[in-house]
Amino acid sequence: MAPPFLAVAGYPNEAIKQVRGMRKALFNENNKLYSHRWDTIKQVFINEKFWGVGNGWAAVGMSRVINALPDEMVNEKKELTGYVIDVLEGCLEYMREDHLFHNIINGPETFIETNLSQMLAYTIFTGVNNGWLNSDLIETALKMRDAAWKKVDKFGYVQGVCGAPYFNSPGRATEGQAFFLLMEAAWQKWKNKY
Repeated sequence: MAPPFLAVAGYPNEAIKQVRGMRKALFNENNKLYSHRWDTIKQVFINEKFWGVGNGWAAVGMSRVINALPDEMVNEKKELTGYVIDVLEGCLEYMREDHLFHNIINGPETFIETNLSQMLAYTIFTGVNNGWLNSDLIETALKMRDAAWKKVDKFGYVQGVCGAPYFNSPGRATEGQAFFLLMEAAWQKWKNKY
């Protein structure tokens, strides 16, 4: 989430530089997914797996950068839009019938996780709302939103997100609650607009 902060703080070129660097280090062209962790000093992956929430952070982060870039940075917005479309395509290839994903996106042996669906739905609603994504994926976003709603318990907590503090099992996490609210705000804006 450093690139969105840099973009809104008035350093849009540095934000783009950071996104490009992260993509160079972590993006797998064949799968259109981001690996989890890279060691820049040793030049090796610490964890090459495609963590769902990590890919969600990539999609959301780039979406926020696109929206924060100055209007004159048209080419950079197009570049980042292409990156967002890549990760959406990579993730959606592995979406389950219930419109959720496994914790490791291409790892069906890993637990089923809720937050990636919220993050991708937010990204789609945001892109459509701001005119840099067409509406082809809205039905998918609505299905992922519905899947997340099915995970809300009687106390209003989203269950089944990658759970804090270790993020190695399903549970609850602040991020899971926050992305539910962000998804709902983006959906409401879409609903009011369209």
